[in-house]
Amino acid sequence: MILIAGLVVGLALGWFWRSRVESGKPGEIGRMPWAAARRSPATPPAPARPVARSAERRAPSPAVAVGEASGAPPRVALVIDDLGRKLEDLDTIDALQVPIACAVLPFERLSRDVAGRVRARGGELLLHLPMESAQPGENPGPGALRTGMDDAALREGTERALAEVAGAIGINNHMGSALTADRRAMVAVLGVAAARRLFFLDSRTTPHTVAFDVARELGVPALERQVFLDDDLAPEAIRAEFRRLLDLAAERGAAIAIGHPHPATFAVLAEEVPAARKRGVRFVTVGELLGERRR
Repeated sequence: MILIAGLVVGLALGWFWRSRVESGKPGEIGRMPWAAARRSPATPPAPARPVARSAERRAPSPAVAVGEASGAPPRVALVIDDLGRKLEDLDTIDALQVPIACAVLPFERLSRDVAGRVRARGGELLLHLPMESAQPGENPGPGALRTGMDDAALREGTERALAEVAGAIGINNHMGSALTADRRAMVAVLGVAAARRLFFLDSRTTPHTVAFDVARELGVPALERQVFLDDDLAPEAIRAEFRRLLDLAAERGAAIAIGHPHPATFAVLAEEVPAARKRGVRFVTVGELLGERRR
């Protein structure tokens, strides 16, 4: 009798244990989450890569397309951010022989000179407006707009920055993962863009950005970037991002990429842009994409 009771208890315990292991419920014995499996010591760590700057540039690409694939050649708009420190960067950009938007930081030593030269050459000039980052230790630079400012201060700061980059036809954010997620702040900033009939390019430095939506609500022509070319400064990584840009442009009809005046970025563009043109890719201004979208 005792033996039979022991067998019954053993069978019951075995059935209970199997049901716990096979159920796969979080926190139960037998479950190994996929992420934990990928961290297994048997998997060697990836080698370290040089990184351009900060987590400000790692928001995912937007789902919103900038164009519709229609059988026409794919269109690509390139933007080079962080200009205003070296005049020579403009010579390198001109050598690429395609339209490239020049996003100039205000209050840098050469901001006014760089902006003046872009205007003189007939290039597309953007104000690269510094905004508060949500990342600890990130400094957006002089003239940065911050969430603690009241509406009047935000408007005044935007106007002062525009005076530094005179002739800008659009604005895009420098950093700004905190400010672009703040609806009140973006209403104040983009109210200036609306009054001046400027467009806005959301750099998407955070997945929580509301800047694009606020711009559209205020009647400001707006687009979003799809690719950051040089989060990783390894040439093969920049090349991979450029080719991803071309794939997105072919899929959506058009796509926008942001890069920075790094030697590695310019070197890859010098190789890849002519090859893309030979394959029929059209390089256009951001304003041209806005015009196509609004027709």
